[in-house]
Amino acid sequence: MAFAGKYQLESHENFVPFMKAIGLPDDLIEKGKDIKSVSEIEQNGDDFKVTLTTGPKVIINTFTLGQESELESLTGEKVKAVVRLEDNKLKVSMKGIESVTELVDANTIMNTMTVAGIVYKRISKRV
Repeated sequence: MAFAGKYQLESHENFVPFMKAIGLPDDLIEKGKDIKSVSEIEQNGDDFKVTLTTGPKVIINTFTLGQESELESLTGEKVKAVVRLEDNKLKVSMKGIESVTELVDANTIMNTMTVAGIVYKRISKRV
């Protein structure tokens, strides 16, 4: 299943506790909690480019499935990690954060991130 496309955040759960747990400052959490971020995923075989735009902040990560890549975390830190494709889900572990991205249907993508038992779920719709 192809992940490629542009998706806008429709809903999310546990944003504030998750962002606190990963160390984001309160002022950034407050600013970010109501922003409808946009994720753009480009896919060419096993090569991916993911652009996450949240207000003025843009995070761009490029990676090849199964190969170590330097990825930028939500806190802006650069982390070496390996993104895997398992059961049509993109999975990566970065500094204690487990992230799983899956297509729920042709127009909906769900990203679930877990840290220290706190689960942050994001549902985005294709635009």
